[in-house]
Amino acid sequence: MPGVGIYSFLTSVQKLIAYQREFHALKERLRVAEHRTLQRSSELNNILEQFRRAIAETNSNETQKLLKELANRKPLQVPNIYHHLPHLLNNEGSLHPAVQVGLGRTGVTMVMGIPTVKRKVKSYLSETLRSLIDKLSPEEKLDCVIIVFVGETDLEYVHSVVAGLEKEFSTELSSGLLEVISPPASYYPDLNNLKETFGDSKERVRWRTKQNLDYSFLMMYAVSKGVYYVQLEDDIVAKPNYFATMKNFALQLSSEDWMILEFSQLGFIGKMFQAPDLNLIVEFIFMFYKEKPIDWLLDHILWVKVCNPEKDAKHCERQKSSLRVRFRPSLFQHVGLHSSLAGKIQKLTDKDFLKPLLHKMHVNPPAEVSTSMKVYQGHTLEKTYLGEDFFWAITPTAGDYILFKFDRPVSIER
Repeated sequence: MPGVGIYSFLTSVQKLIAYQREFHALKERLRVAEHRTLQRSSELNNILEQFRRAIAETNSNETQKLLKELANRKPLQVPNIYHHLPHLLNNEGSLHPAVQVGLGRTGVTMVMGIPTVKRKVKSYLSETLRSLIDKLSPEEKLDCVIIVFVGETDLEYVHSVVAGLEKEFSTELSSGLLEVISPPASYYPDLNNLKETFGDSKERVRWRTKQNLDYSFLMMYAVSKGVYYVQLEDDIVAKPNYFATMKNFALQLSSEDWMILEFSQLGFIGKMFQAPDLNLIVEFIFMFYKEKPIDWLLDHILWVKVCNPEKDAKHCERQKSSLRVRFRPSLFQHVGLHSSLAGKIQKLTDKDFLKPLLHKMHVNPPAEVSTSMKVYQGHTLEKTYLGEDFFWAITPTAGDYILFKFDRPVSIER
């Protein structure tokens, strides 16, 4: 009865698919529960810190003097944010948003951060938000939050941005989907005497340094809100179904296997992080925020985590590719012509944005791949293994081979 056998096989496959979906759903719920536990722990620590401050304020001067002496006797000084940004000690409100609009939604799967600053020529913020919001389903609008970070200390300008968003996106603000924040002026150090490096002008060094601080403030605000954080820019458009695509791709990967998922090949657009990793990223940025731009710093984090100085550059790139996973085709396209850096014109477009999805993206373990066959028109085995292209070789002969040399032993099933 071959028909019965085929039916049984198809039924088994359907059951397997159903079990896989249930497993991924359970996996997501567990991640959300774990993150909420961390969030509650952070909230309790904040409350405890407030109690400590209240107690300290009620103590007598003599008691405060004694406590200060005891603190100075500690044999070890624990590093913290104030070692890198000591000016923050001058104002206790330096790490609190100067403007905060929205419901403060938490417990979502995905947080999307959009930094924006005043542009002399044209603002693309409204078009960006419309593209992101219109491509969300009603259910997805309940499972994410979009944070607009206005990186300006001119409160009159910030309030004008808020007023414009309240007029156009009142429903999204009142529902909790959209939030707007801006930092206080006391958050920024003096940016006028920065060392010029890598051939960048004084103005560009100042721009990239402030940008690092902007990203950090936004990440610190977002870290306790969701399971994943996606960094976007204020001059992009999104593909339909972008939210479900990112969510499903992240869920199919083990949380220990990646640090950055890239849904665009351009700059800092469409970069997804797991929320707990944001603390490490922010600390690293604060240590070197004056030295290098954000994309270089992120690459250095990956280098520190997985690269062996005794190995060659190719080995390092393979190791980093296991932590930085690229999804194709791109889900976001850059549309801004005028950069936030005054006078800079950038005609950047993502060539992968309009490409159709020809295969289901998957992640291979780090390996060195090679073949004895002659490659045709650059369609290499390396690109195929990384999920970037297909492999095309010509005139194969007896004895030709394709070799996969894994960096670590892996279990292979037939």
